[in-house]
Amino acid sequence: RGGAGAETQVGNDLGSPEPLRWLLRSPFDRNVPVQLELQELLLDHVFQRLGVSSQGCVDHPIVLTEAVCNPLYSRQMMSELLFECYQVPKVSYGVDSLFSFYHNKRQKWPCSGLVISSGYQCTHILPVLEGRLDAKNCKRINLGGCQAAVYLQRLLQLKYPGHFAAITLSRMEEILHEHSYIAEDYIEELQKWRCPEYYEHNVHKMQLPFSNKLLGSTLTSEEKQEKRQQQLRRLQELNARRREEKLQLDQERLDRLLYVQELLEDGQMDQFHKALVELNMDSAEELQSYINKLSVSVEQTKQKILQSEVNIEVDVVDSKPETPDLDPLGSEQSLEDVESINEFEPLFAEEQAEAEKPVAAVQPVFNLAEYHQLFLGTERIRAPEIVFQPSLIGEDQAGIAETMQYVLERYSKEQQAVLVQNVFLTGGNTMYPGLKARVQKELLEMRPFQSTFQVHLASSPVLDAWYGARDWAVEYMNREEGWITRKDYEEKGGEYLKEHCASNVYVPIRLPKQPPRAAEASASSRAVASGTGNASEQ
Repeated sequence: RGGAGAETQVGNDLGSPEPLRWLLRSPFDRNVPVQLELQELLLDHVFQRLGVSSQGCVDHPIVLTEAVCNPLYSRQMMSELLFECYQVPKVSYGVDSLFSFYHNKRQKWPCSGLVISSGYQCTHILPVLEGRLDAKNCKRINLGGCQAAVYLQRLLQLKYPGHFAAITLSRMEEILHEHSYIAEDYIEELQKWRCPEYYEHNVHKMQLPFSNKLLGSTLTSEEKQEKRQQQLRRLQELNARRREEKLQLDQERLDRLLYVQELLEDGQMDQFHKALVELNMDSAEELQSYINKLSVSVEQTKQKILQSEVNIEVDVVDSKPETPDLDPLGSEQSLEDVESINEFEPLFAEEQAEAEKPVAAVQPVFNLAEYHQLFLGTERIRAPEIVFQPSLIGEDQAGIAETMQYVLERYSKEQQAVLVQNVFLTGGNTMYPGLKARVQKELLEMRPFQSTFQVHLASSPVLDAWYGARDWAVEYMNREEGWITRKDYEEKGGEYLKEHCASNVYVPIRLPKQPPRAAEASASSRAVASGTGNASEQ
């Protein structure tokens, strides 16, 4: 990031992001695109994977999701990229959570409702009245799955400082998806975790990767001896190979020097002096001294090679099992010798028994696999709880319950009753078990006595936004509603938006009209003239 050799990678080409996670840059600020040059690379990647040729133009209508109350400048740059760079025929913008809302819409569902969308970076509370988004009363909480993963990482790194490097954000996201849940009553759930029996039955264990090579004490003495012998053999083979290479090089150089010496003996002085210059030598005496040194070095190397081969043969002979010599005359041993040996047997019986005791294998002090385990207790509920209590991580924000109550209080009692009949949960951060029951409990506390409400969870909180956009595109393909054509882009600007059932509300830019400069000059001249006339009258 920020360097001359900065590299841009998209999708699966990125590989493992853990070593460079804190150096990576995203083209999004939360869920708003801010770097359009990287957005072009993303679109190229998408078109390539879909098999759509992006050379020249993309002759397909495009449906894009955007953030709630997306800034006009961001939409303007995106429209400019699509129409100017890719030459698309038409484009439509919608909100992902609203696409999910209308994809899950059933026949008996009302067109109004309260959408709670919680994603990776933020959480939105979106009131929908009569099929359209009420953008004035939308609220955002700057907390999502990313902040929950970071909080869980901090908790486990404080709990297991010995595994600081192994507790990565990728593993924390895995724990959130597979082991975490939302407590219906957070304080009461913490009291349950104080009970040892409840802890034993509900704690989850996660195994971290480890290597058995870290424990050297688990090897027996025979295995250690065998390992040393293998290392010794490798060193001997390496040294022998180096000696042979050195011997070969020295022998080649010695042959070269002897050839030059033969030129001197044959009287070929011109070639001899030329060869001396090539060898960077001055005289025949210097040549002879080099020949003597190389001869001694070659002989010494040969002796070392022979000595090493002898040592290896000795080791091989010593390693053979010893077999007792069979003496044919031993069978004729006298009875007196046997009795004399039997007299000394009691003296050595006790010592021999002690020597024959089996040696117990050395057991490791602790189980290495258990040492690399994470015990997930209250962390299972503490991390996802931040969307209801942001103060757990020091955020000065309201949680989902308080924000939902604040949004409902901005409507009349009749409208509140309509909205709470269809509270809809969507987004990847709403997949925690127990979230629906927690929202029902919060609504029960804030709604009047004996009032009714209904809470629904998306059938697929992660993919329903894509399914909804697909259904809308198929239904409205041949209609003009919701589509921005190239003519609209050229006439009304890149920030223009055609509203539809899953879109934002279009708020055009209203610039104050300034009076023309000629009118200002005439007005100022009249004011000066009237001032001089009043002065002359006085």
